[in-house]
Amino acid sequence: QVQLVESGGGPVQAGGSLRLSCKASGFTYSMDCMGWFRQAPGKEREGVAVIDRDGSTRYATSVKGRFTISKDNALSTLYLQMNNLKSEDSAMYYCAADWFDGKYCYIRADFGYGGQGTQVTVSS
Repeated sequence: QVQLVESGGGPVQAGGSLRLSCKASGFTYSMDCMGWFRQAPGKEREGVAVIDRDGSTRYATSVKGRFTISKDNALSTLYLQMNNLKSEDSAMYYCAADWFDGKYCYIRADFGYGGQGTQVTVSS
């Protein structure tokens, strides 16, 4: 059974940090592309970061230099370290995975598998 379970969200003040975690099970962790996307109320889904099978990473312009995506293969866990958070980062954050390989593992929000999300609220 494919499953992605996020944790680590919560309230934080602007300038603060959070680390999101995503525990993967089933086939998800062996998929070629894993990432995070977010959605704020009234807004479209926005890709945030991706990491491919080889560990190459890509980031949305809005988070580059502040967020870091990583994974621990031994724990089948994906992470998103978020630093210098801004109010515009407030959203529900979702972990996602799919069989996108190579050039198709780019910033996107249309993954085939996703979790239930974890809420991040940044107050200014």
